[in-house]
Amino acid sequence: MDMLTSPEFWLAVGQIIMIDILLGGDNAVVIALACRKLPDAQRTKGIIWGTIGAIVLRVVLIFFALTLLKLPYLKLVGAALLLWIGIKLLVPEDEDEHGNIQASDKLWAAVKTVILADLVMSVDNVIAIAGAAEGAGSGHQMPLVIFGLLVSIPIIVWGSQLVIKLMDRFPLIITLGGMLLGWIAGTMALSDPAVLERLVPGQSAAPSLWHYSSGVLGALAVLVVGRLMAMRAAPASH
Repeated sequence: MDMLTSPEFWLAVGQIIMIDILLGGDNAVVIALACRKLPDAQRTKGIIWGTIGAIVLRVVLIFFALTLLKLPYLKLVGAALLLWIGIKLLVPEDEDEHGNIQASDKLWAAVKTVILADLVMSVDNVIAIAGAAEGAGSGHQMPLVIFGLLVSIPIIVWGSQLVIKLMDRFPLIITLGGMLLGWIAGTMALSDPAVLERLVPGQSAAPSLWHYSSGVLGALAVLVVGRLMAMRAAPASH
């Protein structure tokens, strides 16, 4: 199967898994908070069903996102959002963000809370994953998205606490993740139908040099703006 031997496919799989690790920390916190009052015997079920429900919902959202990204100018909007998400990763946040997540001692009420909270928080994941999938070619996008999300389930369910600890210990992981989102934003903006029509009329893709240059510019934009905002936020937090 040529899809499995394509380097672009595996590169995009790696990007999707990294996006899920980076942006799945929030999901792990929501799952933990929503399921904290469940009896021990039901807690694992709540975590697993809540995660599966959230992943299925995300596949549906990404399907629509991939369709919408074919419209002119929408990739530019998606790229701008991704740049902002990448920059926000590099800026310290307030800790009380998840204070309004309701815990429940009933299994399906907890699962519903997880899915609804994930729906609200999934915009960043959906845009980032749709952007990563775009780079793998049109025939591979949905299989790639589903494969990447399936691989991410055990990471979110069992590995999230470890990932959060690693991020605390090695902040470079977060910086590299933010720059990855900037790279995807840069290449996504360049592949917008409206941009391509102006730069290379009649072509369906920009030259490779432009593609890589736009990715590097996006990654550097996230790094520079993110660092400047983090430095500005640091005195205020002390």
